[in-house]
Amino acid sequence: MNLPLSMTESIAFRLRSLYRRYGYSQYKMSKFEEYDLYARNKDFLLSENVITFTDLSGKLLALKPDVTLSIVKNSRDDAVGLQKLYYHENVYRVSKNSQGFREIQQVGLECLGNIDDYCILEVLQLAQKSLEQISGDSVLEVSHLGLISALTENLSADRKAEIFRCVGSKNAHELLAVCKEAGVEDKIAEILKALTAIGGAPDTVLPRVKALLTGIVDTKPLALLEQLSSLLGGKLRIDFSVVDDIHYYNGIVFKGFVRGVPDAVLSGGQYDKLMQKLKRQSAAIGFAVYLDLLERLEQAPEEYDVDTVLLYTDEPISQINAAAKALMESGKSVAVYRQIPDGLRYREAKTVR
Repeated sequence: MNLPLSMTESIAFRLRSLYRRYGYSQYKMSKFEEYDLYARNKDFLLSENVITFTDLSGKLLALKPDVTLSIVKNSRDDAVGLQKLYYHENVYRVSKNSQGFREIQQVGLECLGNIDDYCILEVLQLAQKSLEQISGDSVLEVSHLGLISALTENLSADRKAEIFRCVGSKNAHELLAVCKEAGVEDKIAEILKALTAIGGAPDTVLPRVKALLTGIVDTKPLALLEQLSSLLGGKLRIDFSVVDDIHYYNGIVFKGFVRGVPDAVLSGGQYDKLMQKLKRQSAAIGFAVYLDLLERLEQAPEEYDVDTVLLYTDEPISQINAAAKALMESGKSVAVYRQIPDGLRYREAKTVR
């Protein structure tokens, strides 16, 4: 059974409003692109399966399975300024829920151009706020690919990719085996093993990582994580098993989770390597919210229909309206009645005063 469209649309509307408040402009695009764009970047996609068709000119096209690739391909290459874009688009790919092709709503944003630390902070803030729009019980997990890359800088791309895969799956046994085959020093292999097991609150994790890495590699990425963590606060975890394809991503990467959904409902990071692969001079960071995964939330229905029932009798309507408005502005959902309907589930009942 699908999540009611009104619920998905409500989340999408709140996300679009959030991004506009931060100065992001909506980016609209065609439903399809030349298939070659996706064929050359299959590793960047969530699924290699792409729906293709041939147009009247004989050109092979694909229904869009991803938005980021289209934005990078069609936006201007500005290495000095910034483009702040958000999107609400349908993509066409295999859904984890159905294992079949579906038309899926996706909302997200991209910041392209001269990316500095503030841009990274802003995108992470918006990722946190996006999760809050979906659920009050959420967490953002953040990592920095630069630290693991520095520990494996002398390895071939294939060996490095194997190590990233082991770190991402927290497979310490296989990680040590790969390190041994690749000729990685025992000390470095043990540090990598330790990083796979470290995860938690920044004030607990970062001092441990600093003790591991000081004198071994450049700790500038760690300093950035410390600064970002102090400014972000809230429901943030540092987890170095959050990795992504090193052929496309670099620097900060992150995933967002909400209770009731086993997979990440939000994923993003810096993808300067993708920009370089597509012959772009600018840098980029962004994320996507996978609205199809929110169907899992239907398995855990809300405990209450509304936060507050506001009861009135013969008060002036201006007084009733003011009371309801004050409650809504405090962040509560409000139902206004003369008497409480049978079966309504609510957290509290208040009377107009």
